[in-house]
Amino acid sequence: MNRIKAAVRPHIDNFMKYRFLLKELVNKNIKLQYRNSVLGIFWTFLQPLLTMIVLSFVFMNVFGRGNSKTGNYPVYLLCGRLLFQFYTTATKRAMTSIRRQSSMIKKVYVPKYIYPLSAVLSSFVTFLISLSVLVVVILYFNLRGKEPVAVTWRVVYTIIPILITLVLSLGVGMILATVSVFFKDVENLYDVFCLLLFYLTPIVYHPSRLNFVEGSMQLRILKLNPLYGIVGMFRAAVIWGHEFSQNWDTVLMYYTAAFAVVMLIIGFWLFYRNQDKFILHI
Repeated sequence: MNRIKAAVRPHIDNFMKYRFLLKELVNKNIKLQYRNSVLGIFWTFLQPLLTMIVLSFVFMNVFGRGNSKTGNYPVYLLCGRLLFQFYTTATKRAMTSIRRQSSMIKKVYVPKYIYPLSAVLSSFVTFLISLSVLVVVILYFNLRGKEPVAVTWRVVYTIIPILITLVLSLGVGMILATVSVFFKDVENLYDVFCLLLFYLTPIVYHPSRLNFVEGSMQLRILKLNPLYGIVGMFRAAVIWGHEFSQNWDTVLMYYTAAFAVVMLIIGFWLFYRNQDKFILHI
């Protein structure tokens, strides 16, 4: 135990030393995101709202109506879209963070993990702001009285899938940040992967629409996607107010949490092993 503390302590001290720089980088990333934009940070609210309206218009007749399992389809869609957008945005920004900061890395010493970490955290702040869209949409339908969403106190359980997504995004982001330094083509490949991931994640559809038999190999493969369980848990807490132990697929929850932690460990290990070589490739 003492050896572990002795090994971890320098890293903690190093992080605390540069925590103010991390905060500044997060603020800088958020400001740069909306630089030269007339609406500025209002796009954080407007973009998911417009996306929800367009996708609802396109897919409601196909996936929404006649399927009581989705409940309020626009809210169902928005829950999945917000989490998926956070994951893809965070990982893509982390992936390019080292090369975007190449001039800084060459001039002054800063712990290199600060850059992908700040990219993920800035995306997380933007995601938290965008959750206000979900609140507004739910209030709209509840006040309208058509397809209201009975939000309960169990909405606090949303913190679990949100934190799992944050850990997963950081782990995958660290892996991508490392690999992209040596193989720049990974950016194009990851764009294709994210498109595939979008359709493998039940965002615009309910899994029952796939007509997979419960326990079938196809459904098991689909559930290997960690975003499948994350999005499902988030919707369970927001739309249906499910009990944690009674209605959620606890095995799937433990799997997604374990998967995220494993990705985080692999990500930091891979980054730490290769960070000294970055200077030769950026």
